[in-house]
Amino acid sequence: FKLTLPNEPMLEYSRLLRRRKRLTLYFQLIRQGLLTQTSISTMAIMDSFPLPLCQPIRNRRAKIFSEVANIGYSATKKVYLYGFKIHMVVSINGLILKYEVT
Repeated sequence: FKLTLPNEPMLEYSRLLRRRKRLTLYFQLIRQGLLTQTSISTMAIMDSFPLPLCQPIRNRRAKIFSEVANIGYSATKKVYLYGFKIHMVVSINGLILKYEVT
């Protein structure tokens, strides 16, 4: 398997972020459409995982999202992380049914 990049020039970072922001509504509509067309079983899997915003060495100095992010302990990784936690409910066939960022 060989990865080839397109011959066109890549977008600069700020333009990429603006385009991604504009597409968010369309991604949500596609997800809702998938949910309505998929037969959802009565079984689902719920899991949570950390979403770190920086390396653990920078936990005390990080300023991004300082109003809402927090330092928490990840028992599976045995490390303190600065950031958020994502909780997801996923159907057996892998479709995300619900998620929450805390």
